Amino acid sequence: MTGQAPYSTPSLLFEERIPVLVGSPAPVTRFTVGGADVVMGPAGMAVVVKAGDDPGRSGVWNAAEVRLLGPAPAAVTERLMGSSRADDGSLLPIHIAVDVEGDTVHLGTGRVGRGGTADGVLTDCELRLDSPLSRDLLDRVRPPLPPDDLPGLEWLRQVNGDRSAALEDFITGWYPPLTTSESDGARRATTRTAPHLPDGLRQLHRLAERRPDVLGVQNRILSETSRRTDLRGEMRVFGDECQGGFSWSLLWTLDEPEADPTVWFGEFDQEPIAEQEPLSGFLIQFSLFEACMGAKYLALPRRLDAPQVEQLTQALHPVPLRPFWPWVPTQFYVAPGLVMRVGSENGVEFDAWAGASHRSALDPLAGLPIDWLRFDG
Repeated sequence: MTGQAPYSTPSLLFEERIPVLVGSPAPVTRFTVGGADVVMGPAGMAVVVKAGDDPGRSGVWNAAEVRLLGPAPAAVTERLMGSSRADDGSLLPIHIAVDVEGDTVHLGTGRVGRGGTADGVLTDCELRLDSPLSRDLLDRVRPPLPPDDLPGLEWLRQVNGDRSAALEDFITGWYPPLTTSESDGARRATTRTAPHLPDGLRQLHRLAERRPDVLGVQNRILSETSRRTDLRGEMRVFGDECQGGFSWSLLWTLDEPEADPTVWFGEFDQEPIAEQEPLSGFLIQFSLFEACMGAKYLALPRRLDAPQVEQLTQALHPVPLRPFWPWVPTQFYVAPGLVMRVGSENGVEFDAWAGASHRSALDPLAGLPIDWLRFDG
């Protein structure tokens, strides 16, 4: 049934078909996982999720992906994560359906794309549909929700004026603050910043007391106890890549720090390279990069050429800063609730990554003739 066209049937009738799909007349077992009904038999599995768009519940995530949220019973964990196979060696099918107001829409079959576990218990699982959904069908099984107030672009006017204000306005608009009790815990876990830090870094650490993600989800700004000197003893490392592949530093001095110092990019023991923007612009770029990388809703195209980049960004606003990151010079484009980074090593082929605070913020990119690796709109 791989690639089978979706069809709709009353829920009661589909219930009668499930044992046939998963292995009747052998007995089947039933579970509830994150709001989804999971039925398993010797010939396969059926997963029935509810229609809707609730990130905290199992359901359709985008046109190619259904998410099953745990914790899952051991039998479900073993079936999904163990690559269970039929007697002929083929993977057992996973039939995926959606309950839409009393009717069950059978989306066909899927396969496990990625799964997460904790202490051997399945916490989340991405099921990749063998046949992606049309837009009309996607809107039926994952009805679009009106946006919350999307983060605005008032900060953009300050980028080449009051950069401190631009940084604060972007961060406070993009990241909701922790509650008072959460904030107290985060503040206790955060070492106070040293007085000799430049004002921009002190500001970012202050904002992190209520919004800890601003210090990075892909790369990171280091706490005081993690900051270090470089191998030459000339630079003070204040940020690095998540796997330690590169770092960012400021010139080490015992004097009062510069108001807006040069940021130096370094790879292992290579000669450091100056970022094109000083610290005030770098921190805005770092924050934009981390916001799009850590966003819940993503739009990820395959490699692009220059005309495709122009097409992809024409409805967005460019951020008026010089390119970020010497390895892959990167520009940023924004819209309300949306940040996109576009980088190229050679000026011919481009990588892009867009992140959004709400699914609807990806609407400016919908309908473009782009080959998407993932599109959550």
